[in-house]
Amino acid sequence: MKATSHAATRAQQRGIPPIVVDLLLQFGQREHDHAGAEILYFDRRSKKRVASYAGALFSKLSEHLDSYAVVADGQIVTVGIRYNRINRN
Repeated sequence: MKATSHAATRAQQRGIPPIVVDLLLQFGQREHDHAGAEILYFDRRSKKRVASYAGALFSKLSEHLDSYAVVADGQIVTVGIRYNRINRN
């Protein structure tokens, strides 16, 4: 999935590696934000799937598993680090 220039800039500023964004797209939990976009984040279940997929690499990635991505119109709009819970619908 293509990322906007804003999303690429934010990922770099916030220290989120591209592999974490790819893992979010592949394994992340999706919630609608009721504004036409989806929020992708790692919940307990998706973290377990990433652990089984990544193996030994998981320990290096675990510090970045509080990240989220916002996807709209088939592209990544922004990425960030969660400090609060995602409101589930």
